[in-house]
Amino acid sequence: MSLRVIGANLIVSIKSFYREKTAVFFRIAFPIILILVFGTIFMNQDNVRFDFYVQDLDQTNSSAELVKTLELSEKFKITNVDPAINATQYAKKNKLNLILVIPKDYESSLIQRMKRNDPNASATITYIYDPSSTSVDTKMQILNSVFAEINQKMSGKPSFITPVETSILSSKYRFIDFFVPGIIAMAAMTSSLFGAVNVNAELRQKGVTKKLSTTPITRTDWILSNVLYQFLLSIISTILMLLVSYAVFDVSLKLNFWLPVFVVLDVFAFVGIGMILTRVAKEAESAAAAANAIIYPMMFLSGTFFPVEMMPGFLQKFSRILPLYYVNEGLRASMIFVDNMMALRCSVIIGVFAAVAFVLGIMTTKWEDG
Repeated sequence: MSLRVIGANLIVSIKSFYREKTAVFFRIAFPIILILVFGTIFMNQDNVRFDFYVQDLDQTNSSAELVKTLELSEKFKITNVDPAINATQYAKKNKLNLILVIPKDYESSLIQRMKRNDPNASATITYIYDPSSTSVDTKMQILNSVFAEINQKMSGKPSFITPVETSILSSKYRFIDFFVPGIIAMAAMTSSLFGAVNVNAELRQKGVTKKLSTTPITRTDWILSNVLYQFLLSIISTILMLLVSYAVFDVSLKLNFWLPVFVVLDVFAFVGIGMILTRVAKEAESAAAAANAIIYPMMFLSGTFFPVEMMPGFLQKFSRILPLYYVNEGLRASMIFVDNMMALRCSVIIGVFAAVAFVLGIMTTKWEDG
C-alpha cells in the first residue's frame, strides 16, 4: 500500500468532482437548499396559525363567545364573513378552503341546554370546505378537538355541538384528483427546462451551434423545432400520466381545451428560461446546475405537492410570483372546478411570463457563441 499513490488519486478525484458542477450541486448545494426550504416551511409547525373564516348567523353574545374561544386556541387567525351572503359561493369566489357557519339558533339552543336542562338541545355547526386542500383536514381536526373540549365541559350526552361537513364542490374529489394536474405541470417544466439547457449548452460547448450558422437552417427555425420537440414530449408524457391516473386511480378530471393551452405556455416559459441560462452559464455542467437550482425550489414552493397555505407568509407571497404556481392553479381550475375565469386569469399571467422569457431566450441565443 502506497500512501503517496492514494493521496495523488484522492486529489485527482477531488479535482474531478469540483469540475463536475452538477455533481457539486447535488452533493452539496441541493441538500442545503432542501433543508432551507423545508426547514422554513415546517419550522415551528406547532405554532402555525391558519387563516380561518367564520360566518356567525346568530349574531348573539353566545356565538361571539364561541368565536372568541376559537381565537384563544391560538391556532386560527379569524376573519368574519358577512352573515347576509352565501357562504358556499363566497368560499368558491375567494378560493377559501374552510368556512365555519354558526347557526341562527345557537344561543337559544344553548339556553335550552344549560338553563332548562334539556339534554336533546343541540347546535349544528357547519364546515363548508374545499376537499382539494390538504390543510383543510388539519383545520377540521383542530376544530373538532376544540368542540370536543366544549362538549366535555358541558358534561352532557348527547354532545351539544355537532359538526357537519358540506363540500363546496358539486362532485366528490380525492387528493389524487388535485395531485395529477400539479404533476403534469411539473413534468412539462422539468422536461422543457432541462431539454433546452442540455441541447443548447452541450451543442454550444462542442461548437455545433457555430457550425449551424453555415447551414440553411435559421436560428428561428432551430429554436422553434426544439420547442415543438419539447411540446410533443410534454403531450406524450401528459397523455401517459392521464391514462395511468384514469386506469389505476379512476380520477375525476375534466379534459378541455385549457389542458393543451397550459402545456404550451408551460413549455414556452421554461424553454425560454433554459435558453437564458445557457447564455449566462458558459459550460453545460454549470447550466445544468443552474437549472436544478431553479427547478427544485420552484417545484416545492408552487403548490405541486402541498398547499401554499402551509408556508410562512413571506414564502406564500414568494410562491405567487413563480410561473409554475399559475400553471398549477390554471390546470386545477380547468380540470377540477371547470372555472374558466380563473383559468383565463392564470393563462394570461403565465402567457405574459412565457412571452417575455421566450423572447429574451431568442435574443440571447447566438450562433457565433458556439
